[in-house]
Amino acid sequence: MKEQNSAEEILHKPGLMKRRLILGTTIGGAVVFFIVGIIFWGGFNTAMEATNQLEFCIGCHEMEANVYQEYKPTIHYSNRTGVRAGCPDCHVPRPWIHKIVRKIQASKEVFSWLTGKIDTKEEFEEHRLTMAKSVWKAMKETDSRECRNCHTIESMNPEFQRPRARNQHLNAFKEGQTCIDCHKGIAHNNVRHMLTDEELETIEKPNPDYIREVPEMYVEGLARIEAKEAEEAVADQAAKQAAKEKEQKRIDSAVADALESYKAEMEAKAAAQAPKLLKTSAKPQAKPAAEKASGTNASEIKVNWSKAGNREITLFYPGQTSIEWIQNGRDHGGARPFTKGGDRCVTCHDKETADMGAKIVSGEKAEETPIPGKRGSIAVNVDASHDDEYLYMRFSWENGEHAPVPFVDGGKMDPENPMKLALMLSTDDVEFADRAGCWGTCHHDARNMPDAPDKDKLAVSEFASQINLGEGVTKYLKESRTKIELKGRRGKARGGWDQLKSADEIKAEQDAGKFMDLVRYKSGKGIVEDGHILAERTMHGGHGAEFDAKLKNGTWTVVLKRKLKSDKPGDISLEKGKVYNFGFAIHDDYANSRFHHVSLGYKLGIGNSDSDINAEHQ
Repeated sequence: MKEQNSAEEILHKPGLMKRRLILGTTIGGAVVFFIVGIIFWGGFNTAMEATNQLEFCIGCHEMEANVYQEYKPTIHYSNRTGVRAGCPDCHVPRPWIHKIVRKIQASKEVFSWLTGKIDTKEEFEEHRLTMAKSVWKAMKETDSRECRNCHTIESMNPEFQRPRARNQHLNAFKEGQTCIDCHKGIAHNNVRHMLTDEELETIEKPNPDYIREVPEMYVEGLARIEAKEAEEAVADQAAKQAAKEKEQKRIDSAVADALESYKAEMEAKAAAQAPKLLKTSAKPQAKPAAEKASGTNASEIKVNWSKAGNREITLFYPGQTSIEWIQNGRDHGGARPFTKGGDRCVTCHDKETADMGAKIVSGEKAEETPIPGKRGSIAVNVDASHDDEYLYMRFSWENGEHAPVPFVDGGKMDPENPMKLALMLSTDDVEFADRAGCWGTCHHDARNMPDAPDKDKLAVSEFASQINLGEGVTKYLKESRTKIELKGRRGKARGGWDQLKSADEIKAEQDAGKFMDLVRYKSGKGIVEDGHILAERTMHGGHGAEFDAKLKNGTWTVVLKRKLKSDKPGDISLEKGKVYNFGFAIHDDYANSRFHHVSLGYKLGIGNSDSDINAEHQ
């Protein structure tokens, strides 16, 4: 019986494919489910990848007609290496879980498309800021994860970066910044300027969780490029000096040949006309008026410039970039590093002033009334030295072509002065002087600036008897005001011309050293002005300064001689071994007011090499 049952069991035993496994599933069923699963998974991923293509992203007219057109001219679309970063590379996470979450979130965007919420360009622009803030917020929260799929800050080599980028990336390591803090609007129209101050503060605030150790490779690369640039600067300066000397020798030789030829011609004429005139000397020609020396002293200021400290400083056209503009994150991307990090302007901009000037003078940025043909920058060679009694500085630069000003009769703002040079000095007692030099004197409500008050308002001002408002608001310092409007909230004018402190309070600020010492030279009649800036620009004589200026062979050379010590109000006494803040400006081509070229803030050492330019002892 048992044998019969065993035979029947064997006979009726299910085949391999019908055997049951877990939860009653047969092997055959499992195989079917497995195959179906593979097909489903393959189909799911195929569909997923299909939605991760540029062609899919621009399949609707809202994307194709707007952001796609903005994206095409950028380096992410076309570049020398042929590596394209498409929509999903920046907007869809690579990790699977995060990718699925993003796809689910995208259903909201599909719904907006179906309902026609953003159906026209005008509707797109209406919602652009909201969409941008959503993307920026997501990138901030993920430490710019999608950016770092291609760009890892740890792998960057500062030797191939501009100075500003090097410093910003170094700051990112130390402070906890992430890519999106600085790189907004790189593939689409930038609407960062539309953020409120509070939104900017939140979205660009460093995150301590993102602080990284600076890689040794980065530190070594930074040291190499800084050493290389220092060597190149020395070589470039030597080459320029050699070229200048060569050109001067050529000119001197040509002049000598011309004089010899003239002398021979005169002697020949004299010999032909009358023997008694053979020994008559030819009279020397007078110098052209434009090349005559002008200054406060009859003789030239004598200095051994081979013992002076030297560097080249490029002045640039500043447009309407006031101290308020600098501190406003919507205008200036470096506002946070400047105000909160204490970064100096030269930290980021020292080697890009020519580019900045070109952009501003063209009207592309921060200039409402561009002057056609006006140059954007002036490279100035600066020498500095001192003896026991005086500071000596020499400024030399190439004279530029005349660019008539279209909104001034005759095209010259100051017809009497082809050139003016102004120098300001201060201690660290003046706010921001340590990082911005004299920029703290330039405000958004000064004459010819965007928020300058009109003449009628100035005429009836209660402060008209305390400061001179006859020609508009001049330069002033924050220390002389009770309040400065920085942001222009609710339509307020930026600046603080009408927030003047009392006379006693201003005197107390001056006694505390909170002022800018100012000397200015006007080339027309060789006039020297000496004064200071606090409540306004005041020219009062001070302890006096001497200038010697020449325009020769197309090059201006201006020499300043100034006493180190002074007991006059508004003057800074300079002590050996110390460092002072300085900035200077040149009004060339008959310029006036803000239409000048200015330097960033630099450090002047009086026998102190820990400075940007050291006035070495004679």
